[in-house]
Amino acid sequence: MRVDAFDFELPEERIALRPISPRDRAKLLVVRPPAELDDRSISELPDLLDPGDLLVFNDTQVMRAALHGRRLGRGDYEPAISVLLFERLDGARWKAFAKPGKRLKAGDRISFGDGGGVCLLGSLDATVEHKGEEGEITLAFDFTNAVLDEAIAAAGHIPLPPYISARRLADERDVEDYQTVYAREQGAVAAPTAGLHFTPELMARLAARGIGTVFVTLHVGPGTFLPVKADYTEEHHMHGEHGRITEEAAERINAARAQGRRVIAVGTTSLRLLETASNAAGGVRPFSGVTGIFITPGYRFRCADALVTNFHLPRSTLFMLVAAFSGLETMKRAYAHAVAHDYRFYSYGDASLLFPALP
Repeated sequence: MRVDAFDFELPEERIALRPISPRDRAKLLVVRPPAELDDRSISELPDLLDPGDLLVFNDTQVMRAALHGRRLGRGDYEPAISVLLFERLDGARWKAFAKPGKRLKAGDRISFGDGGGVCLLGSLDATVEHKGEEGEITLAFDFTNAVLDEAIAAAGHIPLPPYISARRLADERDVEDYQTVYAREQGAVAAPTAGLHFTPELMARLAARGIGTVFVTLHVGPGTFLPVKADYTEEHHMHGEHGRITEEAAERINAARAQGRRVIAVGTTSLRLLETASNAAGGVRPFSGVTGIFITPGYRFRCADALVTNFHLPRSTLFMLVAAFSGLETMKRAYAHAVAHDYRFYSYGDASLLFPALP
């Protein structure tokens, strides 16, 4: 399909720069294809679901993957360099995106932090080991393993999405705001944003209504922010992301399906992982590995019966996914409704509860 088929008008003022507080006061647009749209609130979710439904959450934890520093060693000029870590290669090496990448070459040294020492051993320094064709670099840090983790946590910042970071700097509020309340498996560079709306109180109300919860892990990578530059969806390459579904989680999901209970993915990350690990009959196997699944209209979903998700960027892989799930025309109509009714978009924005397009 042509990528411009997934374009839509979005006024800049609809992009949320801060989340609603408390989290569960966010709006929720219920979309039942082909035509029904219902304006509700996230706090009403327990009443919108049925006892026995199973919600699948992504428990990844956002790490402080954004580092700011200076390139060293080429005369007196030490240009500022920002990097976003996105894949750990071993105890000391990470893949990262650098900005501005054109100022770097293999062998360059970068010193991160404010120069005052980020841990007991001193500053956090790294060598550019390799520079890839798509702008990514490989950094070999001077520290390894737990000491490196400590230094990155001390020097790093929460990596806000570019549509927020271009308009304001990350601050201490984001440390809490840009993390789900159930995050526990560190490794993401972006939050599974549908989960940001859930509070302990809302989770308790879901449980009291007999709605089950199960956790899977998909470490969200920078590919979630990368624009689709191709003219056709078939030409776009998805970045791989590491995920895991335990044997216990797979058994609970399969039991729900066998008993005729609905499986509801909380976030596109949970949905993509479920689809990666499911067979043609919808059964889910334990999984540990990398997924690069790219879902566009025409895809036949196998596992999820509904999807809770935020509102996504025009021409993005995530808007393509929701268009595949509920129908392109339905989602364009839903998004136009959301714009007209002052819904807030993107990571800190409002949410939708989507049901699949009719066969």
